[in-house]
Amino acid sequence: MNGLSKVLAIKIIVTITMWGIPLLFFPSSLLNWLGFPVPEPQLFLRLLGMAYWALVVGYSFGLRATLQGIYPNGVVWVGIVSNGGAFLLLLIGAFLGVWQSWGGIARTIMWSSVLITCGITSGLVALGPLGAHTSQSPKESKNAA
Repeated sequence: MNGLSKVLAIKIIVTITMWGIPLLFFPSSLLNWLGFPVPEPQLFLRLLGMAYWALVVGYSFGLRATLQGIYPNGVVWVGIVSNGGAFLLLLIGAFLGVWQSWGGIARTIMWSSVLITCGITSGLVALGPLGAHTSQSPKESKNAA
């Protein structure tokens, strides 16, 4: 497993556990207990959770490609835009004190999200566009083997 595979595997696990499951499946009472404000209607919260699951599908295809020695250019760029954008929005929210009044667990999750999205973005940039890889199509990769 190369570095990019590890970054994608970590991203998949974190997306499922920290964002995908909670936003799509946690009842509002559990989200409130964790210290999160719950918007009404909850439809947008659930749609965001579903969007995270869609990203997990994309990252899974990217992980599979990297394990086959194929560089998943599109998946890497989706990850950079998604995580980089989330990092910037979270950082702005932190400086504006958006979650300052939230419960302790929710604040910890938000600060962890700042660090994780920064780390994932950095890993994808370093091992993707700035990394030493060869962009080969699956057909070229098979012919090179």
